[in-house]
Amino acid sequence: MAFEKGGVWRNWVGNQYCVSQYKASPGTEAELAELVAEADKRDLGVRVSGSGHSFTPVVGTSGLLLSLADLRGVQKVDKTLKQITVAGGTRINEVGKTLKQHGLSLINQGDIDSQAVAGAFTTGTHGTGIKLGNMASSIAGMRIVKANGEILDIDGSDEELLHAAQVSVGTLGIISSMTLNVMDAYNLHERLWRDDFETCMERHDELAENHRHFGFFWCPTPESRHLYCLPDTSAVSSTNKSADVCEMKVMDITDAAPMESEFEKIAYSSEVYPIEYVPNFVELEYAVPVEHGKAAVRAVRDLMLNKHTNCIYPIEYRFTAGDPAWMSPFHHQDSITLSVSGGPGIDYWAFLKDVDQILRGYDSRPHWGKMHFLDTDDVTHLYPRAGDFRALRRELDPKGRFLNDHLKMLLG
Repeated sequence: MAFEKGGVWRNWVGNQYCVSQYKASPGTEAELAELVAEADKRDLGVRVSGSGHSFTPVVGTSGLLLSLADLRGVQKVDKTLKQITVAGGTRINEVGKTLKQHGLSLINQGDIDSQAVAGAFTTGTHGTGIKLGNMASSIAGMRIVKANGEILDIDGSDEELLHAAQVSVGTLGIISSMTLNVMDAYNLHERLWRDDFETCMERHDELAENHRHFGFFWCPTPESRHLYCLPDTSAVSSTNKSADVCEMKVMDITDAAPMESEFEKIAYSSEVYPIEYVPNFVELEYAVPVEHGKAAVRAVRDLMLNKHTNCIYPIEYRFTAGDPAWMSPFHHQDSITLSVSGGPGIDYWAFLKDVDQILRGYDSRPHWGKMHFLDTDDVTHLYPRAGDFRALRRELDPKGRFLNDHLKMLLG
């Protein structure tokens, strides 16, 4: 399969771009292997564009930029084992539609469903649920194209290798397919309402413990919720305030019949999880040890109310259980995730750096696809298996074909 002339690539919000020498869109694993092997012969770096939903420079390359948009689809459904195998370029929403037809559901998912599964899962993407792991924790196996074009089949028999690969940001090889653990289909009952901040903090532990999913958006101003397209929940609010409020959400599995009203919905799982975002922001998100969650959100709230008053995008606050993946933000650490965003038209770097300084005080770890300020030493400090991961990466890709400058600093 021949390379095409490359060009300019940009991510979904336009804060990252690269100019690659070549591009290609394989439709089969064999074509993917052929392209990667040819890039190795030409001494080219190789990265995959995915759906472009990362805010960090994880995609950029001046070599060969691959799109897996033609390598997609659910390849196998095993209802006995409760597992499915999907091609690496398959979108999460495509997986949900196929699972529904087979009476199955993803165990959990995030609030955007248009990402490619390989990129979303292996950057640490998550939903919310204090007893639920991130999406990568459902990976039972994968097939990876190594730099020389050979296929590495990770089938779960070597748990260490699987845990290394689950969150690897594409640095071990190009994922042609993944096998995912799933569960019987379920409907979710979603309820929305508004609390003031202190009421939310008082109910924080109770809501996390008593609901399968709980999360909230803290909105410093009335305008804040519009920036994330959040509905006006004043009609079901426990407060008369419209600023310094929390837009609350809980979701639970239910056998009740599907229904939908303005602030309540019952539907198939993958039809409830996603919400709509306008791509007009640049997001930073860190996983904070759960015992520090309330202190962390209080500190960032104070920063926004008193210092960076022009930064009014909501704080998104969710829960994720720990997992054994070596480079997971949740590596053996139950966490809350706290995210903030910078908006176009303002200089948001000072704000993001101040948030970073607060959250790194709790040894927080970033989502690899969202803005952060980690360097080589930070990664070594925060991830106990970082040395093991780097050694494995060098073994599988000794020439660093799947690295760019950003990833070389972090994982090289």
